Amino acid sequence: MRLRTLTEAECYARIYGGHGDERVSFVRLLPRRRQGSVAGEHVRGRFEERLDVRGPEAEAA
Repeated sequence: MRLRTLTEAECYARIYGGHGDERVSFVRLLPRRRQGSVAGEHVRGRFEERLDVRGPEAEAA
């Protein structure tokens, strides 16, 4: 049970964190590896091979 109503400033502080020190820190990210695209190309190639093996009769069905 609330004993008193909150002010707008108190509500804002509760919602957005009301930090006493407003410091901002920057994080340097490592460069992304391009291995993911190579794996994707491999999967696509294998899929095309499987489609070629099925032949035209599978397309007619």
